[in-house]
Amino acid sequence: MPEILPLPDLLISQIAAGEVIERPAAALKELLENSLDAGAQSIQVHLEDGGTQSLRVSDDGCGIAASQLPLALLRHATSKIATLDDLQQVTSFGFRGEALASMAAVAKIRLISRPAEAEHASEITAEGGMLGTPIPCAGNPGTTITISDLFFNTPARRKFLKTPGTEYGHCETAFIRMALARPDIACSLTHNHRQQYQLKPQSISERITSLLGNAFADAAVTLDVTAGSLRLSGKILRPTTSARDAQYLFVNGRFVRDKLLAHALRQAYQDVLHHHQQPAWCLFLELDAREVDVNVHPAKTEVRFHNSRAIHQFVYHGVHRALSAPLAATSAEPNIAPIVPENRSLTIPSTTQKPLFSHSAQQGFTGWIAEPAVHYPASQRFMPAIPPANINDTSSPKYTPEHPLGYALAQLHGTYILAQNETGLIVVDMHAAHERILYERLKTAMTQQNMASQQLLVPLTFDVDSATVATAVEQTESLRSFGLDITQVAPNTLAIRALPQLLQQTNPIPLARAVLKELAETGHSNQLEVQRNQVLATIACHGAVRANHALSLEDMNALLRDMERTERASQCNHGRPTWVAFEMAALDRLFMRGK
Repeated sequence: MPEILPLPDLLISQIAAGEVIERPAAALKELLENSLDAGAQSIQVHLEDGGTQSLRVSDDGCGIAASQLPLALLRHATSKIATLDDLQQVTSFGFRGEALASMAAVAKIRLISRPAEAEHASEITAEGGMLGTPIPCAGNPGTTITISDLFFNTPARRKFLKTPGTEYGHCETAFIRMALARPDIACSLTHNHRQQYQLKPQSISERITSLLGNAFADAAVTLDVTAGSLRLSGKILRPTTSARDAQYLFVNGRFVRDKLLAHALRQAYQDVLHHHQQPAWCLFLELDAREVDVNVHPAKTEVRFHNSRAIHQFVYHGVHRALSAPLAATSAEPNIAPIVPENRSLTIPSTTQKPLFSHSAQQGFTGWIAEPAVHYPASQRFMPAIPPANINDTSSPKYTPEHPLGYALAQLHGTYILAQNETGLIVVDMHAAHERILYERLKTAMTQQNMASQQLLVPLTFDVDSATVATAVEQTESLRSFGLDITQVAPNTLAIRALPQLLQQTNPIPLARAVLKELAETGHSNQLEVQRNQVLATIACHGAVRANHALSLEDMNALLRDMERTERASQCNHGRPTWVAFEMAALDRLFMRGK
């Protein structure tokens, strides 16, 4: 039998480095976090060959005393925590005392530091885990750490590094995350002696624009919601636009990749995002440090929430409401509570006298309005008819924030509505717009009537693992509130006894598995709602006014007013835009006016 022996300290540090320092960007992240913990107000980063040859971080933080320099490079030596209670409410970025020791084990380190009260700076070096002795040197208050020849003594690790360009890209991402988390500090990034970023202290909006660009900032919705000790702020991109890789989420200032929060965000975008688009956001979640555990993984990009369901719902509803705000509300105040549309339908004149929408009661869909499509007089319309604007008519209606889509001018090829607002031309896809209006009204009516359940004549059984059985038993009441009745009939067998009426045509077993999986992972599931909405979207699509259907100006204006009061009216049920705007300045440039 092999003898059990303790591992050498150097090997332990090299093993730890495999978890913490996988590439130059990981080392940069740890050094930047140390600078922030030191209270730095200015940070400079210098890279050579993407950080594979040299990586230097300088700050003006509190510095390290000469006598403390050897401890800074030892494993599990830290100034951030001292007790278990400290670990349960971590407010600093670093706290493990592993990062610098890991770097010292696999690279060459030069650390120069000077506290503000010290007469001079001190320097210590390390190479392959061997520490030098601190010596006096020249240096400004703060700390400068240089990491060179990363993985020089672990060639198996070094060969997995990518090209300098690729490694620089990862380092740039780490820098951007830090800069977004702390817009109040000045920071710069230089690569191969060429300055890439030079940022002064800014507001968060200015920093987002500086790093993510004007296109992101202009297309984003500002978000700032609170509930008790929770706060979610930042910017989310409108569903009809996309920004590649622009998904930044911070928890108490720490960039994280969290499945729970990612699920909440995807769910919030689910009903408005086109399948070709990727959502984008820069969001900051703040909560009591005791309510989140950051001691999950050495890289500290994963967290665990003590009340995960509450966090999930807070993030979901905050983003969902911001994306759902009606146009009229959005133009006046981005974060206003969404207006619930009335359960009434735009009536389109038709000679066929077909209902705008209907559905078979046998499929569990009852109680909806299926009125004949006749032309009501203006006096009987649910929205007052508004005369079209006339460019040359000084008596035209005045534009107001309540009517951001302006007033109809004409119909183009029986497909688009041309309208005029205060800033220029609005083009509306009338089918897509009417489809969203009907869809939202159907959802509202369904929600008000709750999701009715239909008992199955013969229960459907399916086998699952023990964890899924436990979820089904624990979440029985939640499942029934969705209209889904699932019970345990054997140690590893569940039975579906009832389904929501509207989903009787759905394959129940895959649906049940998906619901239970989401409940196990997040404590919440929207699978039934997704399935229900797919049915309602089909109904709305078939009920919406079609192309080549002539509309009067009164009808067009009624549709515009409806859009302004409908949630998510900027996208159809499939995520396509329902309207686009052309400002007068853009039209003037097109026709070279003033040139």
